[in-house]
Amino acid sequence: MSNASDAISRQNAQERAVGISVFVKPEVPGFQCVVKQRYTDFLVNEVLPNGEVLHLTEVSHDQNRKRKREPEDELQKKKQKENGHSDGNPEANGEQKQPNANGADADALTKGSEAQSEPKTEASAEDVKAAKAQAIASISDADKAILKDVFGDDTTFAILGLYANVIAYPERKARSFQAVNSAPITEKSKRTEAHLCIRRIFSSRLETLTVQDQDHKSGPGTVIEIKAAPPKAPSNPNTEGRKNDQQRGKQNWSDLGGEYLHFTLYKENKDTMEVLYFLASQLKMHIKHFGFAGTKDRRGVTVQRVSIHRVRRERLEQLNKNARGFRIGGPWEYRTEGLDLGMAKGNEFLITLRDARFESIAEAADMEQKLQHAKGVAKAAASNLATSGFLNYYGLQRFGTHSNGTHAIGMKMLKGDLKGAIDSILSYDPSLLEEDESAQSNGDNTCRRMVPQDDVYRAKAIHAFRKTGTSGEALSHLPGNRFSAEKGLITHLGKRDRKTGRLPNENDYQGALMMIQRNLRLMYVHAYQSFVWNTVAGKRWELFGDKVVEGDLVVVGEKDIGADPGSNTKASAQEVDEHGEPVIHPSASDDKGNDGGEAEDPFVRARPLTKDEAESGRFDIFDLVLPLPGFDVVYPKNKIGKFYEDFMASEEGGKLDPHNMRRSWKDISLSGGYRKMFARPLDEVEVDVKAYSGPEDQMVETDLERLSKDSEAEPSVEKASSGEKDNLAILLKLKLGSSQYATMALRELTKGGAIAFTPSYSITNR
Repeated sequence: MSNASDAISRQNAQERAVGISVFVKPEVPGFQCVVKQRYTDFLVNEVLPNGEVLHLTEVSHDQNRKRKREPEDELQKKKQKENGHSDGNPEANGEQKQPNANGADADALTKGSEAQSEPKTEASAEDVKAAKAQAIASISDADKAILKDVFGDDTTFAILGLYANVIAYPERKARSFQAVNSAPITEKSKRTEAHLCIRRIFSSRLETLTVQDQDHKSGPGTVIEIKAAPPKAPSNPNTEGRKNDQQRGKQNWSDLGGEYLHFTLYKENKDTMEVLYFLASQLKMHIKHFGFAGTKDRRGVTVQRVSIHRVRRERLEQLNKNARGFRIGGPWEYRTEGLDLGMAKGNEFLITLRDARFESIAEAADMEQKLQHAKGVAKAAASNLATSGFLNYYGLQRFGTHSNGTHAIGMKMLKGDLKGAIDSILSYDPSLLEEDESAQSNGDNTCRRMVPQDDVYRAKAIHAFRKTGTSGEALSHLPGNRFSAEKGLITHLGKRDRKTGRLPNENDYQGALMMIQRNLRLMYVHAYQSFVWNTVAGKRWELFGDKVVEGDLVVVGEKDIGADPGSNTKASAQEVDEHGEPVIHPSASDDKGNDGGEAEDPFVRARPLTKDEAESGRFDIFDLVLPLPGFDVVYPKNKIGKFYEDFMASEEGGKLDPHNMRRSWKDISLSGGYRKMFARPLDEVEVDVKAYSGPEDQMVETDLERLSKDSEAEPSVEKASSGEKDNLAILLKLKLGSSQYATMALRELTKGGAIAFTPSYSITNR
């Protein structure tokens, strides 16, 4: 397993680079294994506030969706055969995209969609062509000129084609028409004009939507989506809807239990936000109407609670008909409040660790001996994890996937080196271009098989921008739904003035960074704070171990005599991000006129322990917190407080001052926060060891498989490979709090031997 050993060495080096350095119990043996070789190797079920583990209990409208996993192309073919056409990508059905060429004559526009498969009930081809021509003719030359001025020739041509289709096919639903995306529009006045002119010129038959800025903080460079408008709702949908419901005998929201429908989302190998955006598009609602306690891993099978505002169960259940990679199900419940970030106790993980290897067992041992030895080592490691816990490190996923870690970018931002931060974001591996060029010249794609194709496109885009300084060619390489940070930077810095030919923004580095969505922009400085926290946590353990010493920090109120145990609960619930992590954000009090240094935001407070308190035995290592650097935190009153100063002042720490974290740019002026130094599973850790034949063997049952099996007349039989069972897998079940990384628990359990699956050393990937 030399390749695996190399992978472990690389992973350990990556961990050390972000401050992950020590083990709590290095003397307890670990083992080597592979994590997430199949996405069914990683099952995550949310733990509700009452401690109950959430499971999918029922799925309606699922009779045609058996558990058997079919290839994506087979599912697409089946769907096309059943429906006659696809609701998604028109090219999948031989449909043509909206025309994209200079000019806007009626003949060219009317030909653009005639290749689409049209229901027999629609008008004849001649009638359709006439309707399209009439629609184009109804737009005055003056209005066409306005559209070209706002959107440019190509986008205007596509918009007119969309309008022609809408008029020609009035019986079609709005979602069946392909939307048009504008080029990024940098001026706010231009974006306002874009929204208004579409509404006016097309008499509200088309509508616009901001699609690049999900937080409704439209900054420069926002993309406008133009799409067919659905039929108008009643003038007062709330009162009209209640009135109509009563007339039809429906219960109103209060009778049901509240305006928020809580349901269970089951997903396989998909991001939480990817599924919710799809649901929002199908329901024609904004994503803000959904609530959830936290996002879940993509590569895995996850179950979580979601809430939606003013949508009935019957309507939501219908979406299972077109569900791919997810299901919506029960328990169903109407409530008066929706879900919010942090409203879960944690997650239960059922993890299959494949290809388990143990140093102290001879290769010549038979399988029964190996099984018994593996069980002994795994159970001892699990018992130690449950009792002693693990350092509550921020995992590698906190620091990005590209060569320059997000913490290094955040460090440059905090130092005021905005150009350096941008250069780090827009860095790439030149070898990607060399391999891609070699593959294309040889007609061979094998040299690119280890790198996602999107990363090659990203490298091409950045290379083009570095070469030309302009955005045109570079943006053409970037995938439409990825790399929003790179896209924002290139769009702003590479904008050319049409009149002068100059690049007015080429040195506007702060303006370029402002083009990045705020949550993503803040991720960089948050990552720097996480890097400092990791480094300090390791140092604290090296100096004092699990001993509580004078000057250590604890949360105010948690164990104070006479204090309300729940005094910090509300603040804590408000201070987590979509991953359940503590939020470190600019304080509401962070302005130049406030010298008090006290944050007005709800905030968990900490205090140092006195010598008597530290020696009293009332506090243990699991009570201690360490601060994330900021202007509104206290630092430990012992050697660790001094270490913050020394480390952050060093070259590695960025030559920064933990006591001077205010910045003139408020987005990177951080108040700080606190994080528990130690963590341990919420309950006992369960382990089992199984022998298996190959990577296609599945050793656990998902919630959906259980439901499908229960609904079938005969129990389903899990397929497994027919080869000899000469491999070992560890089945691990544990519950962790919402702000704890499963990867860090696995690190302590295996002593760094858990390798994230990559095709570079494994045979099969699912």
